[in-house]
Amino acid sequence: MTASPGMTAGHLHHVELWVPDLARAERSIGWLLGELGWVEHQRWPAGVSWRLGPTYVVVERSPAMDAHHRLGTGLNHLAFHVAGRAEVDRLVAAATEHGWSPLFADKYPHAGGPDHYAGYIENTDGFEVELVASSG
Repeated sequence: MTASPGMTAGHLHHVELWVPDLARAERSIGWLLGELGWVEHQRWPAGVSWRLGPTYVVVERSPAMDAHHRLGTGLNHLAFHVAGRAEVDRLVAAATEHGWSPLFADKYPHAGGPDHYAGYIENTDGFEVELVASSG
């Protein structure tokens, strides 16, 4: 398989999430991606995408979808590197004002194990995101 010029074969190209309410998804997912350094890339009546380097995330309203839930068949969650523990803490705290709820709060910040510092959040539409501290 040949990658596009300047790209490495096997690296993630994009992820597309179908959502029931585009505006609500922008308030939660769009806010979080912006906080993580992603910038709006494309926009059309039923969707929007954000890009970071060569990778992009699409959020699109689809009339032909069933309700999503992270515990059902399909995508369980997206995990993003975050610049350290303080940034994980800041984002998890701020996320509640942008349509997110904490997951595994009783085990925060080590729900993934004693050596794994991360925050887990879920938005109103059932999409889970893991924010992983990239350094101490």
